[in-house]
Amino acid sequence: MATSPLADLTALAVRSSRRDTTDIWTLELDAPDGAFAFAPGQFTMLSALGAGEVPISISGDVADPSTLVHTVRSVGYATRAICAARTGDVLTVRGPFGNSWPLEAATGRDVVVITGGIALAPLRAAVLQLLDNADRYGRLILLHGGRTPDQLLYEDELEAWRERGLDVATTVDIAGPEWLGHVGVVPNLVRRATFEGESAVAFVCGPEVMMRFTMTALERRGVTPDRMYLSVERNMQCGIGRCGHCQLGPTLVCRDGPIYSAADLAGWLAIREL
Repeated sequence: MATSPLADLTALAVRSSRRDTTDIWTLELDAPDGAFAFAPGQFTMLSALGAGEVPISISGDVADPSTLVHTVRSVGYATRAICAARTGDVLTVRGPFGNSWPLEAATGRDVVVITGGIALAPLRAAVLQLLDNADRYGRLILLHGGRTPDQLLYEDELEAWRERGLDVATTVDIAGPEWLGHVGVVPNLVRRATFEGESAVAFVCGPEVMMRFTMTALERRGVTPDRMYLSVERNMQCGIGRCGHCQLGPTLVCRDGPIYSAADLAGWLAIREL
């Protein structure tokens, strides 16, 4: 999809705000006339007026272009201001920017979506698209982890996705006796999941160290790097490949990414060293 010029700044009203965890909010913005139609995996440059601009993945449904959805963690001045927005407040948006998850590459194959923490947000749109077109794919699997049970994202939706046929497995780093699920890091779920590694496609998003170990676990299951796709984060400030802050090797993440195959990034994320 074509990227917007730097000057294309749009003010959108907040339709709703939901607190997902102690420090994560999901905001729905009114996008009249489908002005922000997007592909799964793309992002916008989002801002509360006067608080600075930050890149945030679009977590909404491609089938509903009248609603622009972002899931945001409150970690700094700009994101705190965005998360503090309430119904009727106005946020400014540029975009959408970047490339998208290559869902077409997964046609006829098992699809394994692997996320850690808030990293499920950049893949939510892809999950919805996969479920809406489930007959095009083999098994659909989501492996999702959080620090603690109350940090698992979209908990209510996870159950709804299970009912639609998504094989969902969750894990946490730390839990009390009331937690009856897996405890451990997300890559451990790869070893237990049921999929055909020799043909499966994997979509991965999370902290870089988690993605590195996940790539190793997938390779051991037979998934080759050209069938692994991951979304990477860098210091994106312009969104259109002009400022150079998000350079990764010979690429600019805001322009050439944020989604790359593991084969393309093996030399830059040191996947093979683990």
